Amino acid sequence: MSEREDGEAVGGPDVPRPKPLQTFFRIDDVRDDDGRVRYVGESYVPERTLLRKIVPAFREAGYDVELERVEGRHVVVATPFDHGREGIPWVNLTLFVTTVLTTLFVGAYGWYYVPLAEIRANPLTMLQAWPFTAAVLGVLMIHELGHYAAAKYHGVDVSLPYVIPFVFPFGTLGAVIRMRGRMPSRKVLFDVGAAGPIAGLVATVVVTAIGLSLDPIRVPAEVANQSGTMIRFNNPPLLTIIAELLGERTTYSDPGLSAHPVVIGGWVGMFFTLLNLLPVGQLDGGHMVRAMIGPRQETIASLVPGILFGIAAYLYYWQGFGLDESVGLWAFWGVFSMVIAFNGPADPGEEDRLGWPRLAVGIATFAVGALCFLLVPIEIVST
Repeated sequence: MSEREDGEAVGGPDVPRPKPLQTFFRIDDVRDDDGRVRYVGESYVPERTLLRKIVPAFREAGYDVELERVEGRHVVVATPFDHGREGIPWVNLTLFVTTVLTTLFVGAYGWYYVPLAEIRANPLTMLQAWPFTAAVLGVLMIHELGHYAAAKYHGVDVSLPYVIPFVFPFGTLGAVIRMRGRMPSRKVLFDVGAAGPIAGLVATVVVTAIGLSLDPIRVPAEVANQSGTMIRFNNPPLLTIIAELLGERTTYSDPGLSAHPVVIGGWVGMFFTLLNLLPVGQLDGGHMVRAMIGPRQETIASLVPGILFGIAAYLYYWQGFGLDESVGLWAFWGVFSMVIAFNGPADPGEEDRLGWPRLAVGIATFAVGALCFLLVPIEIVST
């Protein structure tokens, strides 16, 4: 037994002391830190080796584990899976409700052509955009819940999805979940990373098919006949393939007709899937490639920003697109990917190589994800 600095004894029978910890780590002190257990001492082996040895045993005992270095000493920090996460997840719930409202507003005003004055007079008119909201949030939430389900299956501590509200053009900037603690192995890292894109792609195909099967909506005459500029969302190859297989149209010669807004939910799913599959940092593609090829993933990640900047330069200098179109989009993601690539990828506890089945799933996921890519996803056209 040891003593806390304030004199409270800890280290009783409820404190986990896995055999690998005692074998590879000299325990000088055990401290209770608001529910977490901190083992202060010195590692007998390199830090990465220590984590690889102790992570499985701690996870079996119901703890995530991290290694810190404080004042020249090693500190193993063990955190219970459910530490500090009881009760109603108010932040997740508030963000979700807010995003429902923003997508209803954007859907009603931007995609169902409900006049702003009508929305102000009767906000309930936004409810007619519920198919748009269901489509957009459906593909995003199913993507994140794919991660969530895989993480729970493997015993990885993970938060519920956080949906990010926004304004035009979709009413949201997407959704994220937080992984707490370290991935125990490359296999788990792959499964958790791939589950989101796979689930999201399935949802995207279903939503796109439903949207294409619905009747087009009528564009008000004052909108269809007005002159000026408008933003056009071009079809990625996957959307075109689905439309051709179903024998449905995505565009109409009649300017008074527009594809059903549910199709936009499929477009959103494809676009966010593509971005998430970029093989950098903590993005899904970064997790998958790190698991598939190991530490060499960082070499690939270092090339991604240059490729995205190259696309932006090509569109700007050789194709004449403006910064407010796809040029700015790819340039922004070039900067973003550079930042997250600099922060580094996930570092799993075990480095066992993946088997061919997982490698095949990974290759197939990236192949389908590539069908979501197009050089010019959005452009400004004159009407």
